[in-house]
Amino acid sequence: MVEKIILNNGVRVLCEKLPYLRSCSIGFWAESGSRHESAEINGISHFLEHMLFKGTTTRSAADLACAFDEIGGQVNAFTSKDHTCYYTRTTDMHLQTAVDLLLDMYTNSVFDKKEVDLERGVICEEIDMYEDTPDDLVNELFAQNIYAGDSLGRPVLGTKDTLAAITSEVLRDYHKKRYTAENTLISLCGNISNEALQEICRKLESIPAGGDKTEDKAVAFKPCIITRRKKIEQNHLIVGFEGVPLGSEDRFVMQALNNILGAGMSSRLFQRVREQNGLCYSIYSFCTNYAGAGVLGVYVGLSRDSERKALELIYEIFEEIKRDGVTADELHRTKEQLKTTLLMGMESTASRMSTIARNEMIYGREVSEDELIEGIDSVTSEDIRKLANRVFDYSRGTLSAVGNVARKSEYASLLKTGKVSE
Repeated sequence: MVEKIILNNGVRVLCEKLPYLRSCSIGFWAESGSRHESAEINGISHFLEHMLFKGTTTRSAADLACAFDEIGGQVNAFTSKDHTCYYTRTTDMHLQTAVDLLLDMYTNSVFDKKEVDLERGVICEEIDMYEDTPDDLVNELFAQNIYAGDSLGRPVLGTKDTLAAITSEVLRDYHKKRYTAENTLISLCGNISNEALQEICRKLESIPAGGDKTEDKAVAFKPCIITRRKKIEQNHLIVGFEGVPLGSEDRFVMQALNNILGAGMSSRLFQRVREQNGLCYSIYSFCTNYAGAGVLGVYVGLSRDSERKALELIYEIFEEIKRDGVTADELHRTKEQLKTTLLMGMESTASRMSTIARNEMIYGREVSEDELIEGIDSVTSEDIRKLANRVFDYSRGTLSAVGNVARKSEYASLLKTGKVSE
């Protein structure tokens, strides 16, 4: 059971006590993602994530690194379009020290000018790395264009031009506005006593109140064709359609559809395009969900010569699911896969810590494993068929391609008819 405490300053604390373990996972979640940024400072949330490891008023970057190593703590962070999370996993005997270190980083980082300039260069290298990784690049181009004109479409890393405008002062000001109590969620999971939790809550009262609070609005999906020529051996393509947003009533149906379509070795895409026809090495489907937006897409990496046949096979599979739904065997298999993945993931304190935080951010409450299993078991073949007919609307399909790509007109024919023009 997850205990929820709202502190006087507005910080939400979620704690799941597992006294039979010796480890603890702690996450500091800030509502500070790329969708909350203006175009001029795109990338600042990710920049902040890097800078929180670069020193506080009492500890240098080296001091922080040594302090985490001294407690055997695994520490890391990530930034998404919706939030930034700083997390650590350690033993119960070092829980308070781990919280102290994360809290120091979260509230007392100094954003030294020299460190800011150095880290800007590191992030620019990270941007170049993505540019040189075509399967990442094709995903980034896809997201930027389907949400063009909205902050959700901007890259999490920002651009070299926007990073150049982000100074120590800009970082410090943005941190003050976004890293506030109202925008902060703390999740803990593991061997945590009542006394330890009370002590942690006292410490978290030091997170300042005030600052900006925003609501994530629905975002329009914009069908388009995006191509980028690159001298590489393979073409990397994504065919995508509007999916379902976070918290949708169709979320379990979408999970099942995605799993059967292309999320495993027994999926239709993997079996038909790779195993039976040998047209590619990598092919999979994915569903991405945000507040007010969602996508279902298919990625494939293959040669220019194999492209036409592979794309037509992908559309054949869309049509089959739209017409006939899925088989009883497929439905049984995907339900067992989804439930097993869920239950096995919950055996890790780090995974549980993340899950209880995401449930709070999406639903505002605890979501039990039984409730999730019931949702998965309730999906029918007819549910999948109906959702497939709604999602696979070819008039609203999008294609992103990187490599020795075809003309946009050829891809346009595919999106409209399921056939690539000669």
